[in-house]
Amino acid sequence: MRLTHAEQLLQELGVTEPGEIDLESIAHYVGAKVRFRKLEGCEAHIVGGADRAIITINDRSSSRRSRFSIAHELGHWRYHRGRQLVCRVDDFHPRTVASPERVADSFAADLLMPHYLFKPLARRHAKLTFKAVDALAAEFKTSRTATAIRLVESDHSPAVLVCHGQKGRKWFTRAPSVPERWFPREELDAQSFALGVLFGKIGEDAHPRRVGADAWFDRWDASDFEVYEQSIRTGDGEIVTIVTVGDSRMLREEDRGYSRFC
Repeated sequence: MRLTHAEQLLQELGVTEPGEIDLESIAHYVGAKVRFRKLEGCEAHIVGGADRAIITINDRSSSRRSRFSIAHELGHWRYHRGRQLVCRVDDFHPRTVASPERVADSFAADLLMPHYLFKPLARRHAKLTFKAVDALAAEFKTSRTATAIRLVESDHSPAVLVCHGQKGRKWFTRAPSVPERWFPREELDAQSFALGVLFGKIGEDAHPRRVGADAWFDRWDASDFEVYEQSIRTGDGEIVTIVTVGDSRMLREEDRGYSRFC
């Protein structure tokens, strides 16, 4: 497996377990000093030149948010040194447009949850659930959302991770094993349990629940399959759902080896 720049940095520093990922020490190693101050309108920013930089973190942020902010700014220091950027550190989520923020986010994910440590620990969990997400988030000191994205994108299981707000889908990402034709609906379907979680009619899902795939995917053949969904709240009027493929036929190349009439 080819290491990313962030993973190479961690191995250069001899990091062999999640508890050794010390962001302030890593920053010092690459010429950046971290300080905590009261900030208005942003979570973090970086000012630097030549081979020295100062990363300022909002001192009112949670420890996990601060860790992501430091890692994100280190991504800018690695890739965008000498450029003037207006950086707004948001919660980690998939970005559809290539940008410096996306590059910094990817660096942060690799620094906080390097694959060479993350994947072996993820394999200890037989099922992709938020229980597994929470266990990994505790080990890596990362947010639920960032950890769920990492777990899905690492292809632990064939699944799609979808974020919805009250006005519809905000973002989604899928495991590499899930074909692109399985594109999640813009609006939550009335069949999905997620609709009740989003609008507060039911609590968060303690376990995945089986539902027709057509509740999540708008395809002619979706009604022939079932998936498993589990939703949690991630903020006011926002949920994230793990949709796990329950039928291997959904993963086959389209129109090969399967017909809805067979």
